[in-house]
Amino acid sequence: MTADRTHVEWRAWGPAPFEAARAADKPVLLSLTATWCDSCHEMDAETYAEPRIAANVNDGFVPVRVDVDRRPRVRERYNMGGFPSTVFCTPDGEVITGAGYLGPDGMRQALGSVQEVWADRGDDAGRVPRALAGDPTPGGPVDDRIEAHLAGQLDEQWDDRFGGWGDDAKFPLPRTVEFALKRARPKAVETLRAVAESLYDDGDGGFFRYAAGRDWSDPHREKRLVDNAALIRAFANGYLYTGDESLLEPVAGTRSFLVDRLWNGVAFGGSVAPPRDDGREPRRDRTGYAGGNALAAEALLTVTAYTDADAPREYAERVLETLAASFLDGGVVSHIHPDDVGDDGTDPPTGLLADHARVVAAFATARQVRGPDALSVDPVAVARRVADEAIGALREPEGAFRDGPTAGVGLLSAPLRPLDGSVEVAEALVDLAAVVGVVDGGGDDDGSAGRRSDDYVDVAHDAIAAFAGDLAAEP
Repeated sequence: MTADRTHVEWRAWGPAPFEAARAADKPVLLSLTATWCDSCHEMDAETYAEPRIAANVNDGFVPVRVDVDRRPRVRERYNMGGFPSTVFCTPDGEVITGAGYLGPDGMRQALGSVQEVWADRGDDAGRVPRALAGDPTPGGPVDDRIEAHLAGQLDEQWDDRFGGWGDDAKFPLPRTVEFALKRARPKAVETLRAVAESLYDDGDGGFFRYAAGRDWSDPHREKRLVDNAALIRAFANGYLYTGDESLLEPVAGTRSFLVDRLWNGVAFGGSVAPPRDDGREPRRDRTGYAGGNALAAEALLTVTAYTDADAPREYAERVLETLAASFLDGGVVSHIHPDDVGDDGTDPPTGLLADHARVVAAFATARQVRGPDALSVDPVAVARRVADEAIGALREPEGAFRDGPTAGVGLLSAPLRPLDGSVEVAEALVDLAAVVGVVDGGGDDDGSAGRRSDDYVDVAHDAIAAFAGDLAAEP
């Protein structure tokens, strides 16, 4: 990869840069960025564009640039608490040290310090994060304590003054809202109203990612597909539980935003960056990602189920057809649409847990909302194939799921078993079990259709049980 406007000779993620680092006896500088991340572009302009810094990076390190949306498994292993993330690694991919945004002075200091550590300790300076150490998950019984604990957190973490949960930056937390609609409805509705007032873009539609202020002030104006899809569903469910039609207003505007600003002809793109000060169009990531599109399809079908609106249904079905035709190879889900892979010579990620969970949920929802014949494919058959692939390839003996294949350079070969991923796949499998029970007449078949309804419920139960022994550590 040639030098760009930053003067740094960035290389694409893959085996080659790590092999080059080993051969040259240099550490790796890993830069994690995103199209929607203003601070990432600011660091490029202020830090990496400084000629002496760029020369030091090129001479003393092997620099690797990673788009965190395109490679989420790299993101989860090397994230330093936000983006940009600046990570120094050994040629084996172990972490020497890392930081977030670094200005020119901070970068000069970091480069010098890491070079000294590398000269003194070499590979011994690296470490593997604890989450990747392979320790057993904290298993326990799945009983009423879990729901009671989570319901208690709705009260304990609630911000009485400004609404929402937490006393720092405010994220919309759509899944928390959906749980609260059942257990603390006034808090859920107050949060939805705060999100609509502070994070919804009245001009162009769509929701901003979060507010930096506890009082929902200072919104960060990037808009990501995954956030907007989840909020469409949360607001639609808010309408379902309250009958308040005003909660559907941001739903309609956000659907229009998805179509007008993110639709790339076959699927929804990943994000729109904040408006630029110079008046130019905001940066847009038009890449079609499997998980984000599956979330969007499920959300739009949820709106369809509650309102009988045609536009959400139309785009949900178009997305589902694209997922089935272009993202699936048997039951394996490709993270990126094949037309968006790029030409950097590296293979796109496949078989990621989050993508599988979301695709299963989307096609199970399609069967519930639209019946068996609305698509050119059987939605239950698609959901089953994808679910069975995830269970066969990513499930571990104790029931937890890995986030993807245990293969790849750097820390990708270390298993990561995310709690949120196991919860997401468990929820999708319960949804699938419901429709499989209908299709199979209760689940007692001759085995020709694959796993029975009860099998999916059992797998979902075990995925939750794998983490149920450590409630206090997971607020």
